[in-house]
Parts: sequence; C-alpha cells; structure tokens
Amino acid sequence: MSEFKRVDGGVTAARGFRAAAVCAGIKGKTTRPDVALLASDRDAAVAGTFTTNRVQAAPVKLCRERLAGGAARAVVVNSGSANACTGPQGMRDAERTAAVAAEALGVDVRTVFVCSTGTIGIPLPMDRMEAGVREAARALSPDGGPAAARAIMTTDTVDKQAAVELRIDGADVRVGGMAKGAGMIEPNMATMLGFLTTDAAVEPAALQDCLSAAVRESFNRITVDGDQSTNDTVLLLANGAAGNRRLGALHPQWAEFAGAVAAVARDLAMKIVADGEGATCFVTVAVTGAASNADARAAARAVANSLLVKTSWFGGDPNWGRVMDAVGYSGAEVREERVDIAYDEVSAVRGGMKDPGTPLRALEEALRRKRFTLTVNLNIGVGTDTVYTCDCSEAYVKINSEYMT
Repeated sequence: MSEFKRVDGGVTAARGFRAAAVCAGIKGKTTRPDVALLASDRDAAVAGTFTTNRVQAAPVKLCRERLAGGAARAVVVNSGSANACTGPQGMRDAERTAAVAAEALGVDVRTVFVCSTGTIGIPLPMDRMEAGVREAARALSPDGGPAAARAIMTTDTVDKQAAVELRIDGADVRVGGMAKGAGMIEPNMATMLGFLTTDAAVEPAALQDCLSAAVRESFNRITVDGDQSTNDTVLLLANGAAGNRRLGALHPQWAEFAGAVAAVARDLAMKIVADGEGATCFVTVAVTGAASNADARAAARAVANSLLVKTSWFGGDPNWGRVMDAVGYSGAEVREERVDIAYDEVSAVRGGMKDPGTPLRALEEALRRKRFTLTVNLNIGVGTDTVYTCDCSEAYVKINSEYMT
C-alpha cells in the first residue's frame, strides 16, 4: 500500500464511524471480548459479498436481505457461535439481535447488519447477546476500532486491521477495515469476516463493483486449509463524511479510490494467511503459461490446498513431485514435458523432470524462508493466476481437534 498513506484506527479510521467491544459471555466463562458493534453516525451506502457455500448461517441470510435496501447504520458481530444450522430459531435470533441494536442506537432496524463466527450448530445465548449489544451501544467510540477487531477473533492469534488515507477532490478520504480468520479458509470466501469503512461519498452501485473487484483479488485468493465456511461475509460502508463529490466509475479519481479499497482488502487478506492455524510460513503459489486463466486458477488452488504439498513445506522438504501431482489432477490442461517449477529463483523442475543443475541444498535453503514463492510454468499459453497460502503443521491438527468456540 505504498501509494497511500497508512493511518491508525482500523475500521474506525474513517470519520463518522464508531465501534465498541464487550465481553458478553457468548464463549462462556471468559473475560475475552466476544461482541463487537460498528456504527456510522449517518446513513451509509453499503456493499457486500458472501459465502458461496450452499449451507449458510442465519446472519448471512439476514445480511443478504438487508443489502437490498442499500443503506447501513450498524453492524453487530459476535464470536463464539456461528448461528449456523440452528433452524428457524437462528433466523429469529439474528433478527432479534438487529432489533436490539436498532433500538439502542435509535436507527431503522433495516439498516442494521448482523454477523457471527464460531462453532456451527450452537444457538446464540440471547440473554447474554442482547445485554452485550446494549452495553456495546453505550460504549461506542471513534477509537473503538482496535477493540472491535480483537472481539471478532476466534482461533486468530492476532487482530487484523488496516487503514489508508488519500486525497480526493481536495479532501482527505480514509478507508479502513478489520477482519478475522485463521482456519477454514478457502478461496471464494471462508471462515472469515471482513468489515471495511470509508468516509468517502460513493454511488451505491459503484461501491458494490468496487468491493467485488477488491474481494476477487484479495479474500478470494487465499487458502489455509481448503475448507469453505457457512458464515463468510465482507461488508463495505461508505458514509460520505469526507465531503467529496460522490464517487462513481466516471469520477477522475475513481481508480485511486478503488485502489485504496483493494489495498486495504489485500492487506487484511494477507494477514489472515500469515495467521493461518499452526502456520510457520507464507507461500505465494503462482501459475503461469496456462491455456487459460481458469486453468491457471485450477492448478494454483490444487497445489495450495494439497495436504501433501503443505506438509512438505512444513518439513522443509522441496518435494516437487507432489506439486507435479497436484497440477496433474487439477483439471487444467497439462503437458508434463513442458512443466517448469521453481522455489523463488531456484529451479526445481525443467521440462517435467528434475533440474540437474540445482543441488538439493539450494532448494532446501529456499524452503527455510518464512516467505517464498512457488512458481509453476505450464508453458502452454498465457493464462496466469496467484493464490496465497501457508504450510500445514501438527499445530493445525491440535487446534482443530480441541477448539470448540
């Protein structure tokens, strides 16, 4: 994000947004915050993207309905319960959560969005949830972004925030955000929630186009374990507090604004991968020379999601045979004798076979880096794609065999 000025504040960096976090006891006996509330001081245009899983949590269904209204004033987020696969009661609980927030804030209930993250199948403890929402409404602050980012964490080990500032129409415009996610992360959204805010004035349709494009190049290019969730949601709110002329595709600075949104989304997405459950390294999987971009995407995701490949990275074993195998079953057009593979600048495979000019120690050295790029050149066409992922360690198994909320 070097073309933008970085600023602090995360999701409340933009003017006219306040947030708060409270411990409502959603996760049981703990002092860790588990309810976050984000509010705009004025009506905001809203855009959203959601999980493509056919099993969707009640909050996702509610957010989809509310998105059609085109306006937002608040978002309530809880951790500890996904409120997914909870039947009709789950929907009633999501609606009740929104109603409590609307009453506490004095806003139209149709402008309140609700998101949840945590274990599937556990109903929300509504007495605690309602009390938590009311408490959060009383605690709202322009400095509440960092606390809210911590409240939405589940297996995350660090909070994930980003914010930038740029000049538009002579006004300082800010874009900020927060996200959560560490496991059940797969391209096309995963167990992740993302909330972006801006004080720019933006046309609603353009805002949706902007968010969709940003998500395609960020949250939809990451994977930790290949599992897609029921709750994934990314929302972008624009409240116009900066006072700029309303932005749209024809505005001369539209590309700059869209770039800022994309930069914040990418920053948050990369932080999710870096915090992958049990991860010890960050890996960029780049496929080039494919027959099409779709083929490149299929090959990149097959490699990035292969447990055999990911465990070899954890062990520091440059087992390129596993990479070849994944590329071969990906569904992409592959001519074995044309495939080249490299770890950073170190060649492992030339023409589908081991590169005789590269000693094993050079490949092992590349895999000892905390960040490296695995490049697969299919040498068939001009299709390209990139996926960001991590290794898989024993810690991942431990976390997912013990973690409940």
